[in-house]
Amino acid sequence: MKKVSFLALAFVIALSLAIVAFAAADKEAIKKQVDEIVVAMDGGKKADDFKDAAKKEPYYVFIMEDSGNMLVHPSLTGKSLKTEAGPVYVELVKATPAGIWVDYVWQEKQKHTYVRKTKSGLIVGSGYSE
Repeated sequence: MKKVSFLALAFVIALSLAIVAFAAADKEAIKKQVDEIVVAMDGGKKADDFKDAAKKEPYYVFIMEDSGNMLVHPSLTGKSLKTEAGPVYVELVKATPAGIWVDYVWQEKQKHTYVRKTKSGLIVGSGYSE
């Protein structure tokens, strides 16, 4: 019986470590994707140049004006996030030029989103759900 308990505990620990490693890899991929878009936009690209990024799986990208108007998003393009989801908007506008991770609940799921401001003040972000 002790052997079974030990094996079960070892499995739980291994699974926990794998989940932590997977989340870290996801965070790096998300950050890299957002950072690359911000650099491109700071170099002259427009938000419209990244419409396809809103279709990327599993980590779509959104681009938003500081006012909340969504320029690029899978389903909210042209809508105001400030109006559609005020609490989410409050978190996303915390974006900085260096980038920051924010947390909020969206459609009953806990979200972790990396947001970064471009030189022109647009907010670029992407994240994952728990």
